[in-house]
Amino acid sequence: MSITSSRTIQLQFSGDVTEQVIQSALDNAFSPCKTDIVSLLLGANTITAPVVSGVVVTGLTIIPPTGNTSLMTLKGVAGDTGIPLHLTDPTSLPLDVTFNSLVINAAAAIVGVRLVWS
Repeated sequence: MSITSSRTIQLQFSGDVTEQVIQSALDNAFSPCKTDIVSLLLGANTITAPVVSGVVVTGLTIIPPTGNTSLMTLKGVAGDTGIPLHLTDPTSLPLDVTFNSLVINAAAAIVGVRLVWS
């Protein structure tokens, strides 16, 4: 049985400028439809894509726990400078079908980070 995922980014502006931008990624007809709740340890944490026969990962959404106060830095490998992520806002990443893993460096232990694979 296959599962199709659809990811959309929606931006709404109001005030001096009023605008709405909606951008959709291509649907993934072979989505893993998987959610993991993980605890990050202090330092480099390798996040690996789910490997299931017939499944293709094309997106990852990282949702920090509400009230998180520890910096998370997204990296390709542990030695990268990386990109600091917002402490509590979700981050949605499009991924090429060749994706295997990434690293999230945590400034302190973080319990309850949700990883949604699509």
